[in-house]
Amino acid sequence: MAVTDPIADYLTRIRNAQKAGHRTVSIPASNLKKGITELLYNSGYILKYRFDQDAGKHGMIDIALKYGKDSKVPVIKKLGRISKPGLRQYVPADKLPRIINGLGIAIISTSQGLMTDKQARSKNVGGEVLCYVY
Repeated sequence: MAVTDPIADYLTRIRNAQKAGHRTVSIPASNLKKGITELLYNSGYILKYRFDQDAGKHGMIDIALKYGKDSKVPVIKKLGRISKPGLRQYVPADKLPRIINGLGIAIISTSQGLMTDKQARSKNVGGEVLCYVY
């Protein structure tokens, strides 16, 4: 089955794995998904990740989800897709979104690569707002 929106599929797999209480989730890989995974890891939303090149056509991304130590509540409270294939959302550098007043991140696809809203603001570049995480 061909997925028409791979980023939405990626976010949904993480959301579903957290709801089911899974420790890890495997997602078909692409360069864009690898970039999003690295941003989530660097921002502290996932525990660790591994790129498995041998599995599947393009490989798989194995993500270890992060939960609270005592409460066992997922660190990622909400994952949302902003720019969709049917309606792309582009923003200039001065209109970049602030997710929960800077507590969350927006993942932006810019001409200089994938970056968080904070990184894009500091480099003064705009781009396509792919999703938000908090």
